[in-house]
Amino acid sequence: MSSANRLSTIVGKVNILPRAARTPVLSLLLGRMVPYVGTTGARIEEMTEQRVVVVVDNRRRIRNHIGQVHATAMALAAETATGFVSGMNVPDSKLLLCKSLRVDFKKRTQGAIRAVATLTEDQRARMRSEDRGSVTVEVHATDESGLEPIGCELVWAWIPRSRS
Repeated sequence: MSSANRLSTIVGKVNILPRAARTPVLSLLLGRMVPYVGTTGARIEEMTEQRVVVVVDNRRRIRNHIGQVHATAMALAAETATGFVSGMNVPDSKLLLCKSLRVDFKKRTQGAIRAVATLTEDQRARMRSEDRGSVTVEVHATDESGLEPIGCELVWAWIPRSRS
C-alpha cells in the first residue's frame, strides 16, 4: 500500500539510483525542501515509507564548545528522520506538524550522530486514513561508539491542509 504523495513519489524515483548516488541526491533535494536541514549538511542515508536514516557529521561549523555535535544538531537529526518518515505517509491533502519534541541528553558524544526513525504498519495506515491525528515516532540516535547519547521522543500530528 503506497501513500501516493509527492514526497514518496520523488523518493521512489531517487531510490532507483545506485546506492552511491542516492545519498547525495536525497540529501540535496531534502535540504532544499527544508532549508534549515541543509545548513547542517545532514545526509539522508536511507529513506522509505517505513524507515529514514539521517546522519549529521561532527564538523566544525556544527560543534559545540567541547568539540561535539551541538545539541540542536543532534535534535535536528532526530526531528528530520521522524519528520521525513512521517511525510512519506501523510497524503498531500494533510499538513504535517511536529507537535512535541523531547530530548534527553545522556552522555557525551563520539563523532557523528545517526538517527533512525521507523513507523509501524498501524501508524502508517492511520496517517493515510484518518482526517487528523498524531503518532509518537520511534527514533534511535546513536554516535560512532554505537551508544545512544540522546533519547528522543517526537510526536507528529496531521490535520487537513485546508480549513473546513
